[in-house]
Amino acid sequence: MPWIARKVNPPYLLFAHRKNGGLAILKTYWNTIGGLSTLEEWQPNCWIQVTCPTEEDQDELEKRFKIPDYFFSDISDTDERARYEYDDGWMLIILRIPYVKEIRSRTPYTTVPLGIIHKRDVTITVCYYETNMMIDFVSFQQKRGEGFTDHVDMIFRLFLSSAVWYLKRLKQISSLIEKAKRNLDREVNNESLIGLSRLQDSLTYFITSIRGNETLLSKLKFKLQIDELDADLIEDVNIEITQARETTNIYSNILESTMDTYQSIINNNMNTVMRTLTSVSILMMFPTLIASLFGMNLVNGMENSRYGFAIAMVLSVGISGIFWWIFRHKRLI
Repeated sequence: MPWIARKVNPPYLLFAHRKNGGLAILKTYWNTIGGLSTLEEWQPNCWIQVTCPTEEDQDELEKRFKIPDYFFSDISDTDERARYEYDDGWMLIILRIPYVKEIRSRTPYTTVPLGIIHKRDVTITVCYYETNMMIDFVSFQQKRGEGFTDHVDMIFRLFLSSAVWYLKRLKQISSLIEKAKRNLDREVNNESLIGLSRLQDSLTYFITSIRGNETLLSKLKFKLQIDELDADLIEDVNIEITQARETTNIYSNILESTMDTYQSIINNNMNTVMRTLTSVSILMMFPTLIASLFGMNLVNGMENSRYGFAIAMVLSVGISGIFWWIFRHKRLI
C-alpha cells in the first residue's frame, strides 16, 4: 500500500495517498521536525491519510491496526452526516468537506465525508474523493513550519481548513451567480436559469453540511481533552464556521430572490404576449364579422351598389382602427 509518512513535532505523521480509476499513485514518506518532511516508514503516534482507498487498502488497515470494519463503509457513504462515535477504544469522526464536481453537473459544488479514526498512537484520515482541501492542508502546514502538538490539534485544524475552503467555494459560487445574472439581464434563457437552480442545490448541501460540522464541533469541545492552545484554535474555528454558515445563508437568500424575480419577469412577459395576441384577435374579428354580414345570401341594400366593396372595407378598417386606438390608449397592445 502506498503511504506518505510525515513526522510532526513531537508526534509523527504518516500520510498515505492512493488514487483509483486510472489516476496516478503517489508514494512518499515525510519526516517533519518543525514542519512536514518525509519518513522511511510508519512509526507510533502517526497520522495516516488515505485518499481513494481500494478494498485491499481497507483490509490492510483493518488487519494491521484492528480497526472496526464498518468505519470505512460509513466514511464511504456520501450521505453520511457529520458525527462521532466510539467503538472498542477507537474514535471515529466524520467531517463534511466541500468538493467540486464538473461545473455542468447537476450539483457542481457538493460535500463529501472525511473520516478521522484515532486510538492512542494511531490517527488515520480517510477520504474517498481527491479534494483540493487536503492538498492545501498539507501545503499550508509545510509553509507554516510547525507540526501538530497532538491529534486533537490536528483534528481542529482540519475543522478550520474545511471552514476556510467552504468560504473559498462560496466566493466561486458568488461569481457564477453574478455571471448568470448578467446573462439573464441580456436575455432570459433556460441555460442561465438551470445554472442558478444547480447552484441553489449546491448551497443547500453546503448549509446542511456546515450546520452539521458546527454541531459536531460543539460536541467535540466537551469530549476531547483540550489545552489553552486548542481553546484559541477552537475559537478561530468557530469564527470561520459561523462566517461560512452566514455567508451561505446570504447567498442562498440572494439566489432565491433572484430566481423569484426572473420567474416573475418570465410570467410578466408571458402575460404581455397573451394580452397582445388577444388584442390582435379582437381587431381581426371585426373585418371578418363585416365580411360575413355582407356576404350572406340576403337582401341588404348593397347587392347592386358599385360602392359596396369600398363601404365594407371602410367599415372594417374604421371599426378596427377605433378599437386599436382604444387598446393603445389602455396600453393593451
